[in-house]
Amino acid sequence: MAESHSPRLAVVVPCYNEQEVLPASVPTLLEVIEKAVSDGLASTDSFVLLCNDGSSDRTWAIIEDMHRADGRVKGMSLARNRGHQRVLLAGLESALRHGAEALVSIDADMQDDPWKILEMLRRYAEGCEIVYGVRSDRSSDSWFKRVTAEGFYRMQRSMGLDTIPNHADYRLMSARATGMLLQYEEANIFLRGIMPLIGLKTAVVEYPRTARMAGETHYPLSKMLSLSIDGITSFTARPMRMIFIVGLILLLADIAVAIYVLGAYFSHEVISGWSSIMLSVWFLGSLILMALGIIGEYVGKIFIESKHRPRYFISDELYD
Repeated sequence: MAESHSPRLAVVVPCYNEQEVLPASVPTLLEVIEKAVSDGLASTDSFVLLCNDGSSDRTWAIIEDMHRADGRVKGMSLARNRGHQRVLLAGLESALRHGAEALVSIDADMQDDPWKILEMLRRYAEGCEIVYGVRSDRSSDSWFKRVTAEGFYRMQRSMGLDTIPNHADYRLMSARATGMLLQYEEANIFLRGIMPLIGLKTAVVEYPRTARMAGETHYPLSKMLSLSIDGITSFTARPMRMIFIVGLILLLADIAVAIYVLGAYFSHEVISGWSSIMLSVWFLGSLILMALGIIGEYVGKIFIESKHRPRYFISDELYD
């Protein structure tokens, strides 16, 4: 929870093949921290934590160089690539272990306005323990990116997933909120779906989305679709219910077809054997789909609760 003193701020930045953007984005984040300290919103020992997700370029070497040049730049590296959600969670856990009291997660490309961290800290000082960064304007994105992003959020809502529209992973969390987040043990992580479940006092900070500082996006349509599927299958069994409903609809259709087939049979307008084949295909098909839907309800719940694989392994940390 927000303290009366200035909190130790940690800006957690997931990095995957970001050698082009880090030299531009890290100085900006350090300027934000300096401003937060001068305004009394953060303590002087605040830091930026760059979290390497098994990058194949010079990202980790750049992080090491930046840490040696400025002690406010910390580093953490996973043993192998584990994906954006896991490396972000690992970074939050690492920062919390090293004394962070207010933790902000932001992507390295700086498309999310880093200066809004100051406003997030003001909301934190007012007692908010989770502050969501919400994109108010996506005009800097391409038409295709905007359409697919909106489709991403619409699909989540249609499946019953409770997320904040136009919010990605730019947010501030108190140490208490972060500790609660880390208690969720599922390996298939979807942070945007977990955050609303925590239930602490929240606020929203809006900002226009800007163009990427450098390099190319690491979130194409395929990864966005994969993330959405992960979120849906982790938080709702509605797709299984939809299969069950389809099975019921096909069963009703089967009844109608049965009436037609039987009518054709008794009027001698049908080839021998055709009736039994048609009835069996429709009837068994609908029963199979219904059975899959019922079983899927339970399998979906077991799937959510039973996975206890290690989510990541941290190979290196740079704090000294």
